[in-house]
Amino acid sequence: MKTRDGMLHVDLSAGTVRGRDIPDRWLEDYIGGKGIGARYLYEELDAGTDPHSAENVLLFMLGPLTGYTPGEQRYAAITKSPLTGAFLDSYSGGSFPGRLANSLEKYLGILVTGEADEPVVLSVADGEATLEARADLWGLDAESTCGEFPDSAVACIGPAGENGIRYATIASDSGEHHAGRGGAGTVMGSKNLKAIVARGSEPEGLDDLRAEYSEAFAETDTGRWLAASDTLETLDFANEVGVLPTRGWQEGQFEGAEDIGIERARKQSQSRERPDDPVPGGFRVDSDEGETVPRGATPIVLGAGLGIDDFDAIATLGAICDRFAMDVITAGNAVAWAVRASQEGLIERDLSFGDEETARTLIEEIAHRSTPLGDALADGVDGAVDRFGGEELIPTVKGMELSSYDPRNAETMALAYATSDRGGCHRRARPVELESVTSERWSVEQQAAAVVNEQNRRAVLWCLIADDFLEEVFQTDLGTEWLSAVGYDHDTEDLERVGERVWTLVRLFNVREGFTREDDELPTPLTQPLENASKEGTALERDSFETLLDEYYALRDWDRLGRPTSELLHRVDLEAIASEDGPAPQTDGYDPTTEVIEDD
Repeated sequence: MKTRDGMLHVDLSAGTVRGRDIPDRWLEDYIGGKGIGARYLYEELDAGTDPHSAENVLLFMLGPLTGYTPGEQRYAAITKSPLTGAFLDSYSGGSFPGRLANSLEKYLGILVTGEADEPVVLSVADGEATLEARADLWGLDAESTCGEFPDSAVACIGPAGENGIRYATIASDSGEHHAGRGGAGTVMGSKNLKAIVARGSEPEGLDDLRAEYSEAFAETDTGRWLAASDTLETLDFANEVGVLPTRGWQEGQFEGAEDIGIERARKQSQSRERPDDPVPGGFRVDSDEGETVPRGATPIVLGAGLGIDDFDAIATLGAICDRFAMDVITAGNAVAWAVRASQEGLIERDLSFGDEETARTLIEEIAHRSTPLGDALADGVDGAVDRFGGEELIPTVKGMELSSYDPRNAETMALAYATSDRGGCHRRARPVELESVTSERWSVEQQAAAVVNEQNRRAVLWCLIADDFLEEVFQTDLGTEWLSAVGYDHDTEDLERVGERVWTLVRLFNVREGFTREDDELPTPLTQPLENASKEGTALERDSFETLLDEYYALRDWDRLGRPTSELLHRVDLEAIASEDGPAPQTDGYDPTTEVIEDD
């Protein structure tokens, strides 16, 4: 097994690549993935840095388990988000993470700074990396860019990243997989970094442990659900319990759900095979833009969210977003905002729900910033609101649009959205999946505890990095058996502390960037009643939400403004990087001049 204890530092302005050691203390306290990435971002980035500037930092992070665990392998793209201005960690699967892991050898990730004078490609093989000018690739979509490197795994941007769309993704596997939310692809484009090419093979090892956990995962509820439905059944579940965002978050159920849900996907699918892995891949369907792999968010946001009940049209819209390398969740919400703004007379365009041609036209306008409306929507819903008004139309948190579940029938989900460290994200915690079907109302304490516990546990998994769908087979020990197999000595209590430490560190980063309690908000649209849901008329009340937020802060050991207390910082060993006046960087054993290799 390879011991990963270094980082590749790439300075695009200088055109240099250098290897450096990761401090031993960091490896112990943060392990890898999200944790090490967050620690580097906190250390390397000055407060108030423009996310689009050369001074922003972009990290491609692996974990000690990348390439070995069951399910899809993952890497994390970590940066300061151009969409939210907050911390961003965005995850992607497919062939790229495993092949990057073998290409990097002893390195745990790549830290990118600066800005190239012209478009470049970073190629990684045998523990070394080189930069190559490739202006000829600029303007190519994700599929075409990946096609330029047929024998390698590629992570690249498309036109959305090149044009500064604030929610551009980093695409791999010809656009089948994306580091999707928050605009990591936008940062990549601002640096003139078109692609990273991993030329190594997939890692080998831990086959017996992988087989054991694969078999165990297949018997879990999540394993059976993914095997049968991937994530597409999320739409059917959300519709059944009345939390499906429909027609721009006005309704909680969609009458056309059966036409775009899991049964239709099964009829349309071509293949779900993933070689040498008992955990199946996504449904592959044909569209007008070629073969595509729609995930659960595709029919939710581009289907129900836009009032479109034609599965083929939805698959095509998703494929367009994939080709442009643009986040489908923000893109769909931006189009929904435009339709509602048109109906409210805020913009001079005649738009309506249920019109796939309108949606396609707007998505293309966004990707190229080719019209005033497309240019506004390219900055996300909050960017459009800044120009035209309409804050009450589409919910956002910290500038990020909400995604799969409407929390008006599951108040705890509103807390999960509000306190998500990267904005309105449903992946940090999904209490809605239990709360919406329980017969008993949860107490405030139960609601807050459910969110805290899920956030901490997922933070651990994203340090490893393990597919968070595998959470059920990591429930007992949080991955200590796996870590022991690759040379780490952490027990479950250690890992629980890692999760809380990483969540706290990211909170310190966001506080340093100016985020306060006001940003852990209940969006205005959620205070308006749903027009059509299993609990028609349901809305959330601000006073009740503020009580819930107070309880969450108390459990987190944050003060009323949302700042970590000194007691918490002491408990998770973060006192050294915080001062009385707020977070302040210090070395903590980090020496940016310690070099392992140099390759100019």
